[in-house]
Amino acid sequence: MSSRARVRAPELIGKGGWINTGGRDLKLADFRGRTVILDFWTFCCVNCLHVLDELRELEEKYRDTVVIIGVHSPKFVHEAEHRAVVDAVERYEVHHPVLDDPELATWKHYAVRAWPTLVVIDPEGYVVAQHAGEGHAHAIARLVEELEATHAVKGTLRRGDGPCLAPEPEPTVLRFPGKALGLAGGGFLVSDTTRHRLVELAGDGETVIRRIGTGERGLMDGGPEQARFSEPQGMALLPDGSVAVADTVNHALRRYDPATGEVTTLAGTGLQWWQGSPASGPAREVSLSSPWDVAWFADRLWIAMAGVHQLWTYDPAAGMVEAAAGTTNEGLVDGPASEAWFAQPSGLAAAGDRLWVADSETSAVRWVERDSSGGFAVVTAVGTGLFDFGHRDGPAGQALLQHPLGVTALPDGSVAVSDTYNNALRRYDPATGEVSTLATDLREPSGAVLVDGDIVVVESARHRLTRLRLPEEAVRVEAVAHRTQRAATDVAPGKLRLDVVFRAPAGQKLDERYGPSTRLIVSASPPELLAEGEGTGTDLARDLVLAAGVAEGVLHVSAMAASCDDDPAQEYPACHVHQQDWGVPVRVSPSGVDRLPLVLAGLDG
Repeated sequence: MSSRARVRAPELIGKGGWINTGGRDLKLADFRGRTVILDFWTFCCVNCLHVLDELRELEEKYRDTVVIIGVHSPKFVHEAEHRAVVDAVERYEVHHPVLDDPELATWKHYAVRAWPTLVVIDPEGYVVAQHAGEGHAHAIARLVEELEATHAVKGTLRRGDGPCLAPEPEPTVLRFPGKALGLAGGGFLVSDTTRHRLVELAGDGETVIRRIGTGERGLMDGGPEQARFSEPQGMALLPDGSVAVADTVNHALRRYDPATGEVTTLAGTGLQWWQGSPASGPAREVSLSSPWDVAWFADRLWIAMAGVHQLWTYDPAAGMVEAAAGTTNEGLVDGPASEAWFAQPSGLAAAGDRLWVADSETSAVRWVERDSSGGFAVVTAVGTGLFDFGHRDGPAGQALLQHPLGVTALPDGSVAVSDTYNNALRRYDPATGEVSTLATDLREPSGAVLVDGDIVVVESARHRLTRLRLPEEAVRVEAVAHRTQRAATDVAPGKLRLDVVFRAPAGQKLDERYGPSTRLIVSASPPELLAEGEGTGTDLARDLVLAAGVAEGVLHVSAMAASCDDDPAQEYPACHVHQQDWGVPVRVSPSGVDRLPLVLAGLDG
């Protein structure tokens, strides 16, 4: 353990109270003698969901010495609703206590700047590490073992059972379904996401015809009683009549044959794609990252790759996948497909010469189309960026959505939008450029399908399909606008030193065998905020220059570091990638700071 001034961990405070504790309020003192890992997350964030999965093995392996506590810290207004947080804890199978912190009180006390962030507290109640982003489970496991050994010798280690008391889920036919697909016989195929399976329903949307999958999390091919999925989401018909399934947490694309009930794997390795991995190649040899939806368009299966903010394609004839749109940078940038930015695309719908996209984290509806060169371009219909959202109808340029997860092409050329966090079904009409509301009082609609002139909505948080008549007139809704509320950092005018703090985990070193092992990308909103310092480099520190005359904005910082086991005896040491994106609101002030530290891993000295 490195020696440094010890910082006592602040108390955990959250106005929403505790979940998964049987009604008991917890304090840090309750965990003295145990290593505590605070997971600052929000349920809209796919990177946070990746970290939940990273922590499952660690949570099980060290269950008698480690307590994981989720600190739910919302980005969207809907995420500040306690019922929605309770639903998310069940939906994503969170098996540890969760503090609902709708006002970000604990987030502020721990000086957290990004989702997700992990903070490690030792058995005596002191903060010993902080990690932002994904890929840190191996480093935390090493630290846990070090803390166990140190505190066993000191006599300050206490073993025991964890404090989690999760309620029993209700016995419903579906549990947090994700998407639905209309079948030729008039029924539906539904992704029963939280139960890790597909369910075929009759035309009434209620009667179960068949269940596909064991209901246990896993990646296994076979018949309906052998196959396993892990939180499947979107589905699409392939030209041969089979169904492609976005098997989200398995980072895979699966094939379901309705005629035989057999499930096979089309694409993915079962491992998550990381920066530096191949972005094209034989489908079974290239990793994917949280595929959320699929649609057949332009003679390919398009994949909403939510985990890396891109669209990919799969060519069944060639058996190949490739990145088709997006740079992996998170944001809203239109233009040629290879230069566009997305933010967690989660819904797709093909209609004629356009592929419609629900770009959830920018609360946007966008489309992909052929450009004059024969390639593809990305265009935004509704939405302005990562931080503005709400429920406002009218001209698309000023209309607002809140984290939509689905789009459905309508016969008249318009698009129905599953406006998930507004609990509403919206409509965008490209002919008029207007956005309207078709229905309200839905609970987290995540997709919809057309049937005989009606629209069947997946009400994910009501665990059902709801059939609606498409209204002739829009529903009148009082306009509401929001902006993500995070305190701006006051920075001095002129030169600003950006330091991304990364300390390789114990027993590891930066991997420099094949060139630089770190990468830093910096941009700003508005772009005029930065006079100097924008762009990509290999040093995790950079001098930025703020432009005169721009009073505030957001610095977008993306950092990556690769570390490998430091053991000369290993010819091929295990290597790990750590990465995180930050959006840091800043305000220029004469009394502001001239250094901006962002912790990727370790502690800022």
